[in-house]
Amino acid sequence: MNRILRKACSHAVMAGLLTGAISTTGLAQTSDAQESLPLPFEEVRIFAEALDNIRNSYVRDIDDKTLLEYAIKGMLSGLDPHSAYLANEEYDSLQETTQGEFGGLGIEIGEQDGYIKIITPIDDSPAQRAGILPGDLIIEIDGKPLRDMLINDAINMMRGEIGTTIDIGIMRDGVPEPMNFTLTRDVIAVASVRHRQLEPGYEYLRISQFKVNTGNEVEEALAQIHEENPELKGLVLDLRNNPGGILQASVKVVDAFVTSGKIVYTQGRNNETEMEFFADEEDPSRGVPLVVLINSGSASAAEIVAGSLQDHGRAVIMGTRSFGKGSVQSVMPIAENRAIKLTTSLYFTPEGRSIQAQGIQPDIEVEEALVTRATGRAGYTEADLEGHLRNGNDLDDIVREPRVSAEQVVVNDYQLQEALTLLRGLNILESARKKQGEISTRLTDARPQ
Repeated sequence: MNRILRKACSHAVMAGLLTGAISTTGLAQTSDAQESLPLPFEEVRIFAEALDNIRNSYVRDIDDKTLLEYAIKGMLSGLDPHSAYLANEEYDSLQETTQGEFGGLGIEIGEQDGYIKIITPIDDSPAQRAGILPGDLIIEIDGKPLRDMLINDAINMMRGEIGTTIDIGIMRDGVPEPMNFTLTRDVIAVASVRHRQLEPGYEYLRISQFKVNTGNEVEEALAQIHEENPELKGLVLDLRNNPGGILQASVKVVDAFVTSGKIVYTQGRNNETEMEFFADEEDPSRGVPLVVLINSGSASAAEIVAGSLQDHGRAVIMGTRSFGKGSVQSVMPIAENRAIKLTTSLYFTPEGRSIQAQGIQPDIEVEEALVTRATGRAGYTEADLEGHLRNGNDLDDIVREPRVSAEQVVVNDYQLQEALTLLRGLNILESARKKQGEISTRLTDARPQ
């Protein structure tokens, strides 16, 4: 599909975190023609004096290259949680992440109150299999406290050889004592798109992360879904615990469901960081009724998709408020195998909403829950009464289900069940409208002229 992009960057897009979750999007570089501002003399003097004191008086000798790299890291980490300095392995890992395969634990992380916060574990990763949840705080790694540690330093501690183990201390809301997990590092191969049938006529489409080919994978999945379900009545798009990823991938996913109008736009200080994306006329979804599931683990590119579809009125957004990462990070190479990942712009939904630190509010709020249903209670109907009148429709010989003792039915995914129920209701209403129209037409035709 051909999208219109105005003021687009001409460089390839790269984004990600070393632990294996892509959280940032976009790429821009400062214009060569842009005039550099003069450095403030007094502040430069103070920096040089601090550097000199550290070189001469610190308890152990540290070379100038290391000190200057520390200075760059500190400068970037002080800006916001997503700007960072990338060197050597971090830079290589960034590129691996966007291709959808990398080594690590499989968690998207951020910072909160000096601790490392887990935004979401990636599907089928060591972290997810161990039971780590969105919102958990990492307080220790291999017995070392993480309080006030730079996020990239924590990431480096979590990386290591495939097959090696790591002990992580977790604090979880509602649990009074720290929880300890032993994880085995693994290659994280992200299957970004998968789908399955919920019941005849209703399909489930899951996007776990937005990587380079996610848009194409969604189009292929929609084609297969329609081929297998010619009478498709509804689709659930699951973006829960999706940490985001490539901006252009999210644009292509939205474009698979809408046929016109703006999808998303960005605004920053420089023209190179300002972009607008528009939909084309093709419709791989074929207008199927759509419910999108989000939660607090839905971030960045996932929020672009939910917010854009919400503004277009193309989907009902269900679940809980999303994470609220509405910024775009650009990767700027500064030397061989070194780059800075810098927040350069904010993105906005078609109606001009900024998601930054606010998130997407669902149209229908549904909390995660387990639901039980007691089925053993006796229920009597007219047909159970002695001497009941027959209705003449030969329904008296219906085989009645035997009553059983109290039984619990556990719904494992309450939000998904609610989404399916909503799609069923929408389909019933649409069928009722069509039937009402047909009846009105017949009555009109039957009137005497």
